[in-house]
Amino acid sequence: MAREPYRAPTTLQPYLLRQGKVRDIYQAAAGKLVLVATDRISAFDAVLSPGIPGKGIILTQLSNFWFTRFSHLVPNHLVATAREALGHPFSQEEALAGRAVLVTKLAMVPVECVVRGFLVGSGWKEYKETGKVCGIPLPAGLQQAEELPTPIFTPATKEETGHDQNISFDRMVALVGGELAEKLRHLSLAIYQQAAAYARERGIILADTKFEFGLDAQGQVVWADEALTPDSSRFWPVEHYQPGSNPPSYDKQFVRDFLESCGWDKKPPAPELPESVVEGTRARYLEAYTKLTGEVLRI
Repeated sequence: MAREPYRAPTTLQPYLLRQGKVRDIYQAAAGKLVLVATDRISAFDAVLSPGIPGKGIILTQLSNFWFTRFSHLVPNHLVATAREALGHPFSQEEALAGRAVLVTKLAMVPVECVVRGFLVGSGWKEYKETGKVCGIPLPAGLQQAEELPTPIFTPATKEETGHDQNISFDRMVALVGGELAEKLRHLSLAIYQQAAAYARERGIILADTKFEFGLDAQGQVVWADEALTPDSSRFWPVEHYQPGSNPPSYDKQFVRDFLESCGWDKKPPAPELPESVVEGTRARYLEAYTKLTGEVLRI
């Protein structure tokens, strides 16, 4: 194994606001937060062991790439990305290099903005039963993993525990208001379509993804959390894509496939990931990063 998974420095504990499944959120200067992408990995609502060494760096650097690339479409939450610019005491912690960012504190919209361009996963299961995905009617006769006629916007609630729940667009309007819902749908589809076109030129199909947005102090929509990573998206290699079957992927489907095959009943405790799955996941994440950015991440 290349290295041990990241461990949070104990000196940062007094500043910890929230520990999510894969990210730690710290209080920074007024109106700012420090987000740290750990090496934890989750699947089926469980945080798995061990982590994937370097995963947090890969996710952070890829998110930074996409945030910068699409800054003309929507502002993002980034204030600083270099460790030295994170402020005290974070700038002194070498373990945060590459995996921590200083961001603007936002009022987060309580809806995940999911865009699906292909018929796969839970969408495929629902389509087989109802001919719809998240209540949206689709043409008859589509195959598993087939590209949809046009990408669809399928929002979901953000749940602290358990699965996020798919909701209708009308329900999203009731939660956040019509004007904001329309704006987030438009933004999500625009980012997805431009990112999917870019990724395909580099040998990757962006099958689906999820976005999170917040509002700043002036009420402006800001893109936040993570951006088009293997944790939040489904990435397929173009050369192995074939409608009618679930393609191999560059995302954590590799981990899900192991968990599905080992007889786990999806109840705690989760089985430990074997080294082959840890290293295979790391290699897939790194390959996706290189294909998408054109750079080699040496971690």
